[in-house]
Amino acid sequence: MKTPKRPSLFVEGAISPQFIADSIAKHQSKTGIGAHDIFLGQVRADVIDGKTVRAIEYSAYEAMALEKIHEIREDAFATYNLSCMHIYHSLGEVPVGEICLFVFVSSPHRKDVFQTLQQVVERIKKELPVFGKECFQDDSYTWKVNR
Repeated sequence: MKTPKRPSLFVEGAISPQFIADSIAKHQSKTGIGAHDIFLGQVRADVIDGKTVRAIEYSAYEAMALEKIHEIREDAFATYNLSCMHIYHSLGEVPVGEICLFVFVSSPHRKDVFQTLQQVVERIKKELPVFGKECFQDDSYTWKVNR
């Protein structure tokens, strides 16, 4: 089983479609990979108390987040037969419709990527010390609560 390297987690602002496409393209030369699975988290225009969200401003306890993401990755590599895993989360303001979370898992076999992706995304949402301030069109805000 491959030992995962320390992740690079944070991206300033929205995660661009080009960044995602480039990440996928870099794996074409890795011919032992038979399956990829991707999760893209997108900022929604939720309506809360009659106000529409225009963006989410993300902040994090970065040192703790890097330790936690390392733990999540280590657990996944110990449990499943993975070739690689990449996790990127936005910091700063991300407008509605833009991508704020990109998780990319690769393995020789599809079953491992399907199971890994669901588990990893759930753990990120529950355990990562990343905080979202939902910014409304009237410049007021509320702190996001993950459901």
